[in-house]
Amino acid sequence: MPHPTCQPSRHLAILIMMWVLSTAGCASLPDTQDILARHSVQAAQFESARGPVSARRSAAIVAELKRTAGDLDILDKQIALEQAINDSPLVLGNQVTLLQDGPATYAAMLAAIADAQDHINLESYIIEDDATGQAFAQALLTKQRQGVQVNLIYDSVGSLTTPRQFFDELASAGVAVLEFNPVNPLASRGGAWLINNRDHRKLLVVDGRTAFLGGINISNVYSSGSVIHRPSKTSTADSAWRDTHIQIDGPVVAEFQKLFLQTWDKQRGKTLMPKNYTPVLAPAGKDIVRAIGGTPDDPYSLVYLTLISAISNAEKQVFLTNAYFVPDPQLMQALVDAAARGVDVRLILPSYSDSALVFHAGRAQYGRLLQGGVKIFERQGALLHAKTAMIDGVWSTVGSSNLDWRSFMDNDEVNAVILGRDFAAQMSAMFALDQAASHPIDAQTWAARPLQFKLKEWLARLWERWL
Repeated sequence: MPHPTCQPSRHLAILIMMWVLSTAGCASLPDTQDILARHSVQAAQFESARGPVSARRSAAIVAELKRTAGDLDILDKQIALEQAINDSPLVLGNQVTLLQDGPATYAAMLAAIADAQDHINLESYIIEDDATGQAFAQALLTKQRQGVQVNLIYDSVGSLTTPRQFFDELASAGVAVLEFNPVNPLASRGGAWLINNRDHRKLLVVDGRTAFLGGINISNVYSSGSVIHRPSKTSTADSAWRDTHIQIDGPVVAEFQKLFLQTWDKQRGKTLMPKNYTPVLAPAGKDIVRAIGGTPDDPYSLVYLTLISAISNAEKQVFLTNAYFVPDPQLMQALVDAAARGVDVRLILPSYSDSALVFHAGRAQYGRLLQGGVKIFERQGALLHAKTAMIDGVWSTVGSSNLDWRSFMDNDEVNAVILGRDFAAQMSAMFALDQAASHPIDAQTWAARPLQFKLKEWLARLWERWL
């Protein structure tokens, strides 16, 4: 697993254990072509703070999106597919704020926590007992003492080296603490011991009105942000981390709240204190958002199918930024096919990683992608940990999902899909900054790389299903 903790100090033994214990029963990657072929174009359906929107207004919304971004098939086809596979609505009236790197994200999250009046629901793969983790712990304890109920989910593997005392202190103050799929089988709460199913989500919902999600865990590694001018490194020990998060205010927050509560119930957490978890939500902006949650319990990965569909429907650009790139054959084919259609397909990937296996397994695919016309850039000067996409200047996604088998088959993940030109323009500008800080990979130079790299890539590919 490339990111049991997203830090190099964690042990390979976790990887080996999870591989050995992986058994049948995991979700499978869907036959995307078959599913896409079964869903013809249908009228878009939106919801507002007041409920479902009329067919006439829904059609007008799509027409306006096309007018501002071009005559894009992606809107009709993608909306139809998302509606068919996902019960989460496409919700109007939201304000989405793009947050780049740890400092800006932590400042916004801590400000929202400080303003909480009713409850705080926090779900994170990693919560470290360091300066950042303590800052969040003290903020949560302060609100709990003020009568704001705090509910916390942390992943057992992601937070494996966090001392038990850290969570016990929160629990003793009244915080409801839930360990996701404990590593210790004796702590399992009934049913199968699902060591391979990890909660990779990073989700904060405050008062049921504001949500934060993306790639940023609670750890000091994000505290310095990314520094474009910093020279490239081969070690992650003191590296800056480059990541992306978003803040969402508006009616769609109810859908992210639902995902948190579903996880709590699935993990058999204790009955939550009665609070106003479903407040009436007023419009907060003009952004159109869909919440997409994925778990191994689903018949297939909703995040995976949504992304491949968006790439397959692209007409102009596919801009992907991702930390752990271990694509399956269908994702590879979707990228190459898009480039063959004349779509400008660009990938920004890490130039070094906290997981050598993932890094080299991803690089093993460069040759075919470059030959197929896909442009690849490796981010310099910071450890890339972001998971974002912008397609055709109108469709964007930010979330926790990597482009690897583990995210699509074994993890609980959460992404937001945002429709609209304004937010896509912000995503495009962010992509341009990352590309400017990246090294382009040339096909001829790549083909002539040293044999030792080719051997590492071949060996890493043997593990790619478990990365």
